[in-house]
This record gives sequence, structure tokens and C-alpha cells, in this order.
Amino acid sequence: MTRTIIAAIDGSPASRAAAGWAAREAELRALPLKLVQVWEPLPDRLAAATASDPTTVEHWSGKVLRSVAEEIAARHPGLELTRELIAGRPAEVLPGAAAEAELLVLGSRGLGRLGGFLVGSVGQAVVAAARTPVVLVRAGEKAADEHLPTAGNGTAPAFRPVVLGVDTDEPNDAVIAFAFEEAARRGAPLHVVQSWMLPPYTVHAVVASADLYDLYVREMAALLTEKLAPWREKHPSVEVVEISRTGGAADHLLDAAAEASLVVVGRRERRAPLGIHIGPVTHAVMHHATVPVAVVAHA
Repeated sequence: MTRTIIAAIDGSPASRAAAGWAAREAELRALPLKLVQVWEPLPDRLAAATASDPTTVEHWSGKVLRSVAEEIAARHPGLELTRELIAGRPAEVLPGAAAEAELLVLGSRGLGRLGGFLVGSVGQAVVAAARTPVVLVRAGEKAADEHLPTAGNGTAPAFRPVVLGVDTDEPNDAVIAFAFEEAARRGAPLHVVQSWMLPPYTVHAVVASADLYDLYVREMAALLTEKLAPWREKHPSVEVVEISRTGGAADHLLDAAAEASLVVVGRRERRAPLGIHIGPVTHAVMHHATVPVAVVAHA
């Protein structure tokens, strides 16, 4: 089966921005793009009453899907593009529809440069259920936002950095590999953010001694360097910037992501039958980052 990038369409500005981002990503990966729209069928009684009505939900869903496909085809004439209209509930069918895809791209309503995303219940449910990496793209996101300002010398604009959040206690290969590969495709630096807290039983002793505190800082930075060493060897072309800081992981990731083209976080797969399990750091980044966010599921 040919691998694809899938963008979910619902007619909103956010989903159109997601389709545009997905098209650019498909070109970077030399993969086809599939636009998918999910429409929820009417109850049987209403469906029978409107069977001959050309303004049904299915009709308008198909019309929106065709419109977005035409826009993408016009902007990316060399891109292999398909579309599919699926009946069901988005939170239930999208994870399955994207099971064999490289990426699933969703739109999230933007709250402006300072506000970040507003990830609705459907988007959160899809992120929590999908095993495929999911990228959230805010409304208004465009190609120029991914690049540094041009120097006016006629060269192609450089991509802004890719940002990766790493837990050095439990680093996950799938999340790290995804971030390195995205940076390599873009020819962009990779900023790796590690956040840590002083162990409770050492706080007073460490804080009271500047030398001891500096030693702890150096040890945590060295740990990050150690964890990344094999990945630097696999991707020698990627410039890696290591950021090791004490404090809240979400805050440091959001700070680093402010000038990024993409921020990458992980989501542990959980088998709990109730609730949406995303994790507090990933949840915060999803809602407050002002750039596309890739959520990579892992065991």
C-alpha cells in the first residue's frame, strides 16, 4: 500500500490551513496527499424526508471537499492528490482512516499569536486515539510562517527550527526519530528541550550551594548530550541545539516553539477505557503553541 499524508477537511479556515500544510509536507516527503471529510448521516427518519433534497449534509460535505481539493491542486500542480468522503463520527472514524498513513493533519481554531490553539473535543479525541502521528495546524497558518525572513539574495528562505521535547528519564525512539527526520527534510536546526526539577530531598542542599547547583546543571546537560549522541550519528547533517533547563516542561517548550516551524511532542498510548489520555505537557503544548504541533504516539 502506498503511504500517504491525510488531511481532515470540514470547511473551516483551520482545516483549509491544515490541508495547505499537509500538501507542503507531502511534497517534502514525495508522497501523495489524501483529503478526507467525515460527514455524520442524519437519523433514518430525517434522511428519508430529505432523500431528494440537494442541500443535504452529504451534498454540501462533498462540495466543500471538492473545493478544497481544487485549491490544493492549483497551488501544487505536481502533487498526487485524492479525496474521500466518509460517513460516521470524526472522532471514531479518522484514527482508523489514517491507520496506514504517514501523518494525519487536523486543523485547530487559532486564538491569535498569543493565544495559540483551541483544540476541540473532536480533535483531542482523535489525537488520543490515533496511532499515526497527528499534526495540529492552527487557522491562518501559511507557508511563509515556516521560514525565516529572506536575506534578499535570491536564495530559498530557510526553515525555522524544529523543536523537540525530550524526557531524558524515558526518551522514546519514535518521537526522537520523527523530530530528527522532520529537521533533516527541512534542512532546519533541531532544538531539543529537556526540563528537569531538583529532587525534593536535595533541594535545600543544592540551592544553598552554588557549586553543587552548577554541578547538577552540568550533569543534566551531559545526560541530554548522551541520550542524543546516537541520533546525531544517524543524522550528521542536522544541527542540534540542546536546551537543558530547570522548571516546567510545557513552559520551556512553548518558549522554544515561539520561533519554530514545528514542535514535536510524544503521547503515551494508554489502554484505560474511560477518558482522553494525552498527558499534561502535550495537552498544554497542543493548546498554547502558535505553530504546528506534531503529536507522536508511543508505547
